[in-house]
Amino acid sequence: MKYKVKVVNTSDGSSSLYIPELDEHYHSSHGAIQEALHVFLENGIRRFNLRELKIFEMGFGTGLNALISMIEAEKEKVKITYNTIEAYSITNKIISALNYSDFLKGESEVLFQKIHGAEWGVEVKISPFFTIKKIQGKIEEHQLEQCDYDLIFFDAFGPRAQGEMWKEEILKKMYEGLKEKGELTTYCAQGKFKRSLKALGFEVIALPGPPGKREMTIAKKRAQH
Repeated sequence: MKYKVKVVNTSDGSSSLYIPELDEHYHSSHGAIQEALHVFLENGIRRFNLRELKIFEMGFGTGLNALISMIEAEKEKVKITYNTIEAYSITNKIISALNYSDFLKGESEVLFQKIHGAEWGVEVKISPFFTIKKIQGKIEEHQLEQCDYDLIFFDAFGPRAQGEMWKEEILKKMYEGLKEKGELTTYCAQGKFKRSLKALGFEVIALPGPPGKREMTIAKKRAQH
């Protein structure tokens, strides 16, 4: 089912999308860019001291997390391979209404257009440092390669709106897709969710959340002995 979405501004002035039917925003209403930078850059990519990084994103959405990842790849000369899945892609009209380049500056608008212009279902090398594969589909019907990813951005709609995305069977796919010592990072700090992560064998780390949120979660895949 494809929901109707509308473009809204969050508290830091950056764009998000809102689904009235679910009463759900694509990002934190306290600030879309603030949340993305805090959860997925500072407590995601920058936790790794690697020259090559493979990322899986659960929920491509507006493409904001892919954009900040590409900006970081270009800036730090880190090769990032970025795979992302999305059941319901947004229209070009909505893409053009998003204002991320007003905040991220530099070449961000050009990079954003390249990310959204990349063909779905194939691996596209956008630059020497950033390759993306956008998968149109549902995670329930998609299998991750085992021990393939250094980092997972778990950015599905919240458990209240989309509880099926936070069930153990979905999280098990994430666990199996990560390399040993790989990490899943997410804005969510729900108790039930963290218990499910621990049951699967993750080491769960609670960190301060982005502005407006008390906590966020990192789940590290333990080394097998």
